[in-house]
Amino acid sequence: MKRAIFPGSFDPITLGHYDIISRGISLFDEIIIAIGVNADKKYMFSLEERLGFLNEAFHKEPKIRIKTYKGLTIDFCKKVEADYILRGLRNPADFEFEKAIAHTNRKLSEIETVFLLTSSGKSYISSSIVRDVIRNGGDYTVLVPSTVRIKK
Repeated sequence: MKRAIFPGSFDPITLGHYDIISRGISLFDEIIIAIGVNADKKYMFSLEERLGFLNEAFHKEPKIRIKTYKGLTIDFCKKVEADYILRGLRNPADFEFEKAIAHTNRKLSEIETVFLLTSSGKSYISSSIVRDVIRNGGDYTVLVPSTVRIKK
């Protein structure tokens, strides 16, 4: 079985994430969306909210599972028996950053990283941009799946 993890904080999931996951479904038998938990990081959305956004977005997709993890991504890959890490690339800066991580992961394990380019109409979207739009009262709904809604 070709199992991949798609790691991230998903604070919140964006249309860019959704694009990569949706396109990755045809490449793998299973994708585990892996929400990394970092106690030192300040999140806009709680872990429960992020899990809810993802579960609702992919509830009809049998090839998707959603889990949380702490620690090294490669250790989580070993735990869930995933041989691949799926990552999205928006721009050259993403590539340079992700390349270093992929080389390190490959040096420390047998895990392969598979990169997909984000679709052109979504390459400008990042979770940090979405959070900034939300903080400033902008229309974030055009940047995220419909499952991401702020409780007022």
